[in-house]
Formats: sequence, structure tokens, C-alpha cells
Amino acid sequence: MAHPGLRSASSRSHSSYSCRRRKGCVCSCPPARAMASRNGAGPLGAAAFLAVAALLVAAGVAAAEAASKFDDVVQPSWANDHMVYDGDLLKLRLDANSGGGFVSRDKFLYGKASADLKLVPGDSAGVVTAFYLSSAGDKHNEFDFEFLGNVTGEPYLVQTNLYIDGVGNREQRIDLWFDPTADFHTYAVLWNPSQVVFMVDDTPIRVYENHQNATTVRGGHHRHANGTAAATGSSPFPGPQPMAVYSSIWNADDWATQGGRVKTDWSHAPFEATFREVRVDGCAWAANATDTDAGEVSRCSDSSWGKEGRYWWKEKEMSELTVHQSHQLVWARGHHLVYDYCVDTDRFPVQPPECAGR
Repeated sequence: MAHPGLRSASSRSHSSYSCRRRKGCVCSCPPARAMASRNGAGPLGAAAFLAVAALLVAAGVAAAEAASKFDDVVQPSWANDHMVYDGDLLKLRLDANSGGGFVSRDKFLYGKASADLKLVPGDSAGVVTAFYLSSAGDKHNEFDFEFLGNVTGEPYLVQTNLYIDGVGNREQRIDLWFDPTADFHTYAVLWNPSQVVFMVDDTPIRVYENHQNATTVRGGHHRHANGTAAATGSSPFPGPQPMAVYSSIWNADDWATQGGRVKTDWSHAPFEATFREVRVDGCAWAANATDTDAGEVSRCSDSSWGKEGRYWWKEKEMSELTVHQSHQLVWARGHHLVYDYCVDTDRFPVQPPECAGR
């Protein structure tokens, strides 16, 4: 049966001086020195005016550089005016009219996508910020980070989810061991033919392993993709579909905070999620190739090097967690896991195959 408190991303000014043109009239902006003289400022006033103008130009150059840093990687996916540059930062904005989002300029098959992100501060109840990878179509694959806002003083919850061939309902939730609104933290997804790893500041919080061909063995015992023992064979794993990287912010007060009991307080709008950087290291899918191009699948799946350089995300040591990372995963789940679909017998009287042994 459906769980009313769980949803997923897939169900999902400034002023400046200007010269005005009037009909039948041609006008131009007067030189800075002339403007200063008209105002009786004299040489010192003119110098001050020019200094202010220089600062404004510098600020404009800095903003352009910041935009370039992000524009090389992502572009608006909807509500373009709600994707805002602020200095060297990018902000996604939610108000009563709309949310906003971005998408990567390229698709990728395997690699690592990460975002340095500071979440909406204060009363963010009802607000969801998502960072995720997704392919296209009804049978799509998708790996989600969803950050569920809360009332002031209550912790954010981070919901992760995987869609495989269009089927989701694999939600897990953790609380965080820090305030994600006070500073930037790095949220990342590593994806290769062996595993999908969700990480927070390089600490694995969830691992979904490929058990279709063999069971991963480490230290003399079997590990489940979600951190415990597992059986081999029938667990589904995402096939080789190229994915884009997305982020969005939207109002989800029908489910996001305390199962929808707490609604968004629009008096606190606009709500802003702030990005310091978005990075994608992966095998970039050819722009003119279809999503099922066998040559691109082979290139990204079988090669060790490509136009992007060394495919480090596919090397042997990336096929499983290190011992240290395994300890980090156990710690994170032991201290911060608050919901796991694998043990929710109300939703799943018959346990999903990837949860066998839980």
C-alpha cells in the first residue's frame, strides 16, 4: 500500500541606472564626468563617481565569472528567473509563484556527480530541495537526494531513493550530524557498473550494489547493497542508461514535513538553496547519440580512458567500499538512519528482492 509520508522527485531583482528612450526621441547616457559636474561635485566628486562605477563594473565581472563557472556545467530547466546568481554562488529560489531547477548540459554514463550545497535556513517546512541523476523515459533510472525542510529548530531529513527501470519506492531517510543550513556541505552520487554510492562529505550513507552476477565478499562475509547481508541473483540493478544531473526546489507541503501536517509558511518566502559548486566527473555521452547507442554504451562501459581522461570511477578499487568507508557506512546508518523501506512491512508485506536477509 502507498505510504502517505514518502514521495519522490519524479512525482515533482536588481536595480540599475539606465537611459530611457521615448518615442520620437533619441537620447544617450551622459559621460560620468559631465554628470558629476552637473551635480556640482567637481573633480573630487567625479573621482568618487568613477570609483563607484569601477566597483560596479568589477562586481559585474565577478558575477559573469560566477555564471560562467556554473554555465559550463548546468543550465536552467524550468522557471529561469528562479535560478539566480549571487556573487560566485548560484541560488534556486522558491516563492508562492514557482520553484526552479537546473539540469546538466551533458548526459553521462557512469561517474560521480556532486554539489556543494547550503540548504534553506530557518522555517523551511514544506520545502523540498533535490539533487539527483535521471535518465529519460518510462523505464528510466534515477538516483535521488531529497532534502526535506522542517520547522525552525528541527533537523532536516535527507531522503534517498533509486528508480530502476521506472520503479522506485526504495526510500531511506537519515538525519544529519550537522546543521546543513549553516555552511556548505558536499552531497555526491558515485555510479559505476558495480555500485551506486550516496555520500555526504565523503561519508557513505547508502550503497546499492550490483548482485546480478555475483555477491560481493569482503572480510569473509557477504554485504548487502544497503549495508547488511544479502542473497545473490534476483536483485535489480540500473542498466546502462545515460543520465543527466538535476536540481530543483519546490513546494511539497502535502507530504514533506511530518507527513504533510505542517504546511509551508509563505511569510518566510523566498526560500533559497545555495550552491557553491556543481561538479560532474563522468563519461560524457555523445551529444548526437541516441540514449540506446551501443557504441556509446561500449565506450563508457568497457574503456579505461576517454576524451575526459582516465575513467577512475570504474577502476577496481571503486567497485566496492574500502574498509574505512565500510566503517563510516555502519556508523552513519547506526546513528542516523530513521527510515528504511526494507523493514517497512506495512508497505512491503513481501520483502523487495534487494532487501533479502534484512
